[in-house]
Parts: sequence; C-alpha cells; structure tokens
Amino acid sequence: MRLPWKRLLPAFALAAAMTVVPAAAASATSAPTSGWNNFSCHPSAQHPRPVVLVHGTFANGTDNWLAFAPYLVARGYCVFSFDYGMLPGETLIGGLGPIADSAQQLSDFTDRVLAATHAAKVDIVGHSQGGMMPRYYLKFLGGAAKVNALVGLAPDNHGTTLSGLTAILPYFPGAADLLRDNLPGLTDQVAGSPFQQTLNAGGDTVPGVHYTVISTVYDEVVTPYTTQALSGPDVRNVVLQHLCAVDLSEHVAIGLTDRIAFHEAANALDPAHATPSTCLSAFS
Repeated sequence: MRLPWKRLLPAFALAAAMTVVPAAAASATSAPTSGWNNFSCHPSAQHPRPVVLVHGTFANGTDNWLAFAPYLVARGYCVFSFDYGMLPGETLIGGLGPIADSAQQLSDFTDRVLAATHAAKVDIVGHSQGGMMPRYYLKFLGGAAKVNALVGLAPDNHGTTLSGLTAILPYFPGAADLLRDNLPGLTDQVAGSPFQQTLNAGGDTVPGVHYTVISTVYDEVVTPYTTQALSGPDVRNVVLQHLCAVDLSEHVAIGLTDRIAFHEAANALDPAHATPSTCLSAFS
C-alpha cells in the first residue's frame, strides 16, 4: 500500500523548510536551531537530544512523517528520518527487509545523527514496525548507550496475528516460505516468529532507556492491540481512547495524522514539561 501523501509533499517540505535556520548562520553563531533532516541543526538546552523517526512497514522516512516531523520542528526539535528495509530495486516502499538488518541501518543512521549534532544521546519515535524494530537495536546492537527514550506509536512489540489471518498460513503449503523468502520484514512480524522469540526472550526492555507505547483500540493491523504493551521498569503504556474517548484513529492514522498521539509522544520526549493529553490536544 502506497501512502496517499506524495501530492502534498511540496507543501509540507516548504513548511518544514520555513522553520530551518540557514546552515551558514547556524554555524556562525552556534545558536540552537531546529529542522527536519538538517544536519547542521544545533539542539537547544530545552531539547538537547535529536529525535530519530522510524517509519513503518510499506512506508518510508518521508511519507510516514509529513505531519509529525513538522509538529516537532515547530516545537524546537532537531528531527531526523531515514529509509530502511528497502528490497533490491525499491526506492519508495520500506520495512520489508529482515528486521535485524533494518536495526543495523538504524544503528548506522543514529551514529550519523550523533556525530552531526554532537549530542550524547537521541530519542527515537517509531510507528508500527518502526516502534518495535528499535528494540532490537537497543538490545543487541549497543543502542541502549545511545538512546534516552523510545516512543512507539502502535508498535508490534510482540508481533501480530493480523486479526487471525496469520493462523491460516499453515493451510496453504508454501505460503509461509514464500513470504519469508520474498518479504522477510513481514514474516519477522508474525506473532511467534523466530525473530519475535529472539527479540522478547529475557524481557521486553533494557536498563537505562525510557519506554512509551501509545496504542489505539481500533488497531486493525497489530492485533490484538493489547500485545503492543511492554512489561518492565520505566515503561508507560498509553491507550489513545483513555486520553480521548471519541478518538477513532486506527493503525495508520495514529502515526500519520493524530495530534492527540503526537501530543502524548511529545510529552514522552520532554516529560519535565508534559501537559495532559486530551481531546483538545487535536487542536494544539
């Protein structure tokens, strides 16, 4: 599924560009700046950690964040996003490669962001697979020393049953092998897959990282939605409808357009200045 945002990209890009201090001026003054994929960005004292955004399956580092990246930029953050999990020959749709390989791509990109911004750590916000995959980076690739917080928007932290559809794979000989060989990023997300077993063995979290999970009861992709929650110390699991009962966002909208979810994610990035997320947050 291709996300229906390409025709809006110029307008969003212009809006994001308008928030960026020219690189030459920033370099000359070393003043705090903000921006989206502006590698001359200087984090401020209020927001000292750059934010790395990690897209979901069938998405990319631009389309997934056309609303949320400018939302953070307007609040003074240095924001970065990237593409991962692209299959050979693909330039638009990501999140389909082996998730362990994608986690290494996240590791490499995080190192690039840290080197450019001279920050000690980053914060990560991910949507769907992008909220789960970083946990492999934290747990197995040394990411815990470089990440302060991980915020997941509808993350498939324990895989998904796709409302029970994955249970029918054994009844179609060769179907599971076909998916594994051609779309390993999908089979890694099936509940009970070898990847999921490896990721969650020994506990959901690692010490030193602050975890926030934001879910919606209307999620039709990561099912059941309750499996998105994490267990362990320094974990906050939030259900969107507990913040605003009339919020109808499902799996895609929670990451692409829902400003109540955005507000709660921003709270997780800056808990010292957090304000209650309510239905009114949709207008803030």
